[in-house]
Amino acid sequence: MSIEILPGAPEFLSWQDVARLIEHLLLQLRGPYDALLMITRGGIIPGGLIAEALDIRTILTAAVAFPTVGHGRLAWPNFLQFPDDALIRGKRVLIVDDIWAHGRTMTTVRGRILAAGSTPETAVLHYKPGANLFRESGPDHYAAITDRIIVYPWETQRGPDEADHRPRAN
Repeated sequence: MSIEILPGAPEFLSWQDVARLIEHLLLQLRGPYDALLMITRGGIIPGGLIAEALDIRTILTAAVAFPTVGHGRLAWPNFLQFPDDALIRGKRVLIVDDIWAHGRTMTTVRGRILAAGSTPETAVLHYKPGANLFRESGPDHYAAITDRIIVYPWETQRGPDEADHRPRAN
């Protein structure tokens, strides 16, 4: 069961809030995992916390950019960083990001891990089902459902004006 967050103004999380979300997420994760792949930048801190809690020692990163074309939703992804297939082939890989909004980034990374011959599992702190572009798919694990703008404590621009206008690639 996930925590439900009510709609409204942006929600500014504290480190204690993040710790509670991580604890909730950890209860869902069924390892062992051979590797953890953090999606930059949002997945770095939750991924590190999860890797430490689950004693996952193979830590990898992926960075994906979607060019702005029209609404940007039909743009082909550009992998700025991704581990070599040899590092993940045949392994169970936990993919971690902070939020699944549209789902483009996580779906793209999951597809590339599948293509490498690996078994992906996805985990996020927040899931926005109302914004999800992939109605038949969502994260395997999530700590909370929301339709709000979430501002994590590690984000440098924490004012409401910045939160309302900051671009989210997910």
